Amino acid sequence: MTDYEAAILDVDGTIVRGEELLPNVTDGLHALEDAGIDRLLFSNNPTRGSDHYGETLEPYGIEVDPNAVLTSATVSAEYLATTHPNERVYLVGSDRLVTILEDAAVEVTDDPDAAEVVLGSFDKEFSYGTLWESLRALEGDVPFYGTDPDATIPIDGGLIPGSGAIIAAMEAVADREADSILGKPSSIAAATAMNRLESDPERTLVVGDRLNTDIALGERAGMTTVLVRTGVTEQADLEAAAVQPDHVLESLAEIETLL
Repeated sequence: MTDYEAAILDVDGTIVRGEELLPNVTDGLHALEDAGIDRLLFSNNPTRGSDHYGETLEPYGIEVDPNAVLTSATVSAEYLATTHPNERVYLVGSDRLVTILEDAAVEVTDDPDAAEVVLGSFDKEFSYGTLWESLRALEGDVPFYGTDPDATIPIDGGLIPGSGAIIAAMEAVADREADSILGKPSSIAAATAMNRLESDPERTLVVGDRLNTDIALGERAGMTTVLVRTGVTEQADLEAAAVQPDHVLESLAEIETLL
């Protein structure tokens, strides 16, 4: 028997890097399955919907129910559709995020003067012109959200700027902070995950490679937190961090040692 009934698993840096499966993580996934633990994949990638990770993992023999996948994009879409129905959202983000928002019946506008809500996210086409338009969109007290706080994104060969860097630029020119970040580690993200799992926080594991998102999410929600060393967190980061995981593993492959 195990003390846990559910697990929230980060994806990038925990299960995959890019499109490649990390070594031996299938051992960890099978260990969770054998222990009868419900799993929810939760990625802060704001350019992916729920179907993507099932398609990525299927060639490795890993079946993923789309209903057991959350991303910062799907959480943002669900939140905006519920709290700002029929309001026009000015988006600084990718075309994929536009599609995810529109699929959730969120109206997206590219006119900053028509903005009733502003959402900042990852945008490879981000420019001075985009920043200028976002400043116009953020005039007044228009609600302002971000999909996720990840300042960088690991790729093969290094790091690239992420949503957090773009949101920070928008905050700087508008001289205001975002009202909320909708992905991990927000309370909105935690509540959405727990609603999917129908589990008690004290019987839920959170496994991920980032202290400020995965581990912070679990700590705030009262879950057991597990940091894996297959992603962005170095030993020096861990030693200096205010947020500390309950457990540290070399890889998700070792999760059976905690069950």
